[in-house]
Amino acid sequence: MGATWSTFTALGTYTFVAVRDRVLLERVERLAQLVLRDVDQVCSRFRSDSDLSVVNAHPGRWVAVDPLLVAGVAVAVDAAAETDGLVHPLLGRHLVQLGYDRDFDALVDLGGSPFGTPPPDPRAWEQIELDPGGAIRIPDDTALDLGATGKAWAADLVATAIERDLDTPAIVSVGGDVRIAGPGSWPVAVSERPGSDPDVVVTLDGGGLATSSTQVRRWSRAGTRLHHLLDPRTGRPAREVWRTVTTTGPTCTAANAASTAAVVLGTDAPAWLAARQVTARLVGSDGQVVTTAGWPSDEDAA
Repeated sequence: MGATWSTFTALGTYTFVAVRDRVLLERVERLAQLVLRDVDQVCSRFRSDSDLSVVNAHPGRWVAVDPLLVAGVAVAVDAAAETDGLVHPLLGRHLVQLGYDRDFDALVDLGGSPFGTPPPDPRAWEQIELDPGGAIRIPDDTALDLGATGKAWAADLVATAIERDLDTPAIVSVGGDVRIAGPGSWPVAVSERPGSDPDVVVTLDGGGLATSSTQVRRWSRAGTRLHHLLDPRTGRPAREVWRTVTTTGPTCTAANAASTAAVVLGTDAPAWLAARQVTARLVGSDGQVVTTAGWPSDEDAA
């Protein structure tokens, strides 16, 4: 049976859903929109009325929040633990200092030095306190940003909701972060820029796939070109050894944590990924492609 699909905008990016049973497409799309609306309302750093923004306004204090935010922050803390802090959920203040203080399409060059904030405490994420019933406390002088895990986690949430409520095979992509729902295999196009021709097409039969790139979310501040993938060890954009890293994992969140960590690690990334048996495709700043742990050659995957 062929697939039928739909696209819409959510979380400031494009979302794609596809199903084998076209009769269920409208229900899948509506369910995805509801889940992503809830994530946006609770977890967005760019909404003054979100629970995350309230937490960021009161560092060092317990703040009552929707349990959905607690779950999202717990996932981010787990990603930090899995990557030994290479994926760090408390980089909000550093992103604001760099000028990434609003939805990407609305960014303007604010002028002034982008590097006025001291490096973050690399272990600060260990001090985040969570009450599953609905409360969070973050350390003083910090701010949450779930950009390193948020879209991938949202894709996982949508896939889980489809499996629970509709019990139908589907594939979900939130801004290129992909998760399979139910049994079956799906072709997935991998490209460095949204809307561009695919660089490679692979088959995914479960779990998730994520791409982290320094090429898309770029802006300038005081003439300095910046990107959104920060190295928690410096608080600055990661050195551009890899312009794009694509990985697979048991969930989209796991895949995205690995791809983000790889960008941060730079030259150490292939060995780090291989040691963890993460299937990955890395594109260097010069366009050279390196693969690890069973990723098919571009010729095989085309």
